[in-house]
Parts: sequence; C-alpha cells; structure tokens
Amino acid sequence: MNKSIRQLLYVLLLAFALIYTLYTLYLNLLLDPVAADFLVHKTELKRPLNVPLWLNMMYIHVIAACWAMVGGALNFSLYLLRRYRRWHRINGYLYIAAVLVVDLTSGYLAPYATGGKITSIPFNLVNIAWLWVTITALIQIKRGNLFRHRRWMVRSYVFCFTNMFIHGISLIGQHLFGLEFTLSYIIGVYGAIVVNIAVAELINRTIFRHPVETL
Repeated sequence: MNKSIRQLLYVLLLAFALIYTLYTLYLNLLLDPVAADFLVHKTELKRPLNVPLWLNMMYIHVIAACWAMVGGALNFSLYLLRRYRRWHRINGYLYIAAVLVVDLTSGYLAPYATGGKITSIPFNLVNIAWLWVTITALIQIKRGNLFRHRRWMVRSYVFCFTNMFIHGISLIGQHLFGLEFTLSYIIGVYGAIVVNIAVAELINRTIFRHPVETL
C-alpha cells in the first residue's frame, strides 16, 4: 500500500481513537455516571448486584479501555518509534497494563452481563484471547521480530473496539430489524468477536502485509 495512504489511514485512526475516547469518557463519567440507561436492562440477574461496586469497576474498566485505545494507536506511529524508542517501549508496557486492568474488571462485570451466561461466557473468552495475543506480541518483539510483533499488535488492538462493535451491531438489530434490546445485545457480542478477527486479518493482509520499514 502506498506510504501516503498508510499515513492518512493512521491519522484517521488516531483522530477516531481520540474522539471516541472523549465521547466514551463523557458518556460514562459525566452524562450518565450511574449508568442508568444500561442498568435498566439488567433484569433477572442470577446474583444480587452491588451497584456502587459495579459502578466503580465500570469506571476503572472504561478509563483503562480508553487508555488502551489511545496508547495503542500512538504506538503504531513509525515516526514516534524511530525518534522515541524508549517512550514507545514504556507506552507498550502501559498498554499491556491497561489490557490487564480491562480484563480483570471485565472478569467482575461479565457475570452481570445483559443476557446472562450466553453473553458472560464469550466476554470471558474475549478477555483470555486479548491477553494472549497481547503477550504473544510482546514475545515477538523480545525475539526481535518486529514484523510479527506488529501483526500481533494489530490483532490485540482491534479488541479496543469490541464495545463499539457490540453497540453498533446491537443498534442495527434494534432499529433496522426491530429486535428487542437483550437479543440484539447478545447478537452484538458474538458479532463483535467475528468482526474483531475479520478486521485484524484484513489489516494484516493489506496495510501490514510487508515487513516493517528499516528503523
């Protein structure tokens, strides 16, 4: 792919990551800090919900996920990698820490997921898969294989958009096909997993199909 096109796509990715992060923080921490619009759909739970604890876990989850989205996007910049390698390395470890925090908080939130076990199980599988591909990316760079490191980081980074894909698919199910919220949300969870895999492989087979340029 042409270098100028890749640069344009990266700028668009970074801009989108920043805008979506600001929107997510505004939505969850300012506009609806008690998650009223979301909690209203959590009916027929198998265990009692400690709302204050759930909200605190949700805040930590959202903030860590937002950092992973922005920090991960910054680390795809060859410009920053070439000029600030130490910063790139530190930011990479912070990204891993953010993924771990997201996974741990998601482990608490998953049993209360809308739809019950049929959604909590794939959420837990996603947590395992995200950490696995992220650690794999770390192992590859420790071995000095920058090409494989970047491809595995693509597979890791797409998980940052899981929530966006879930709600996007869910909204389509509700407004285009008239599905009720719980069913559309369940479809969104499974659909997001498929989209994550497909998008990552599409990027690796098009934008990042060749080895990284000399640094």
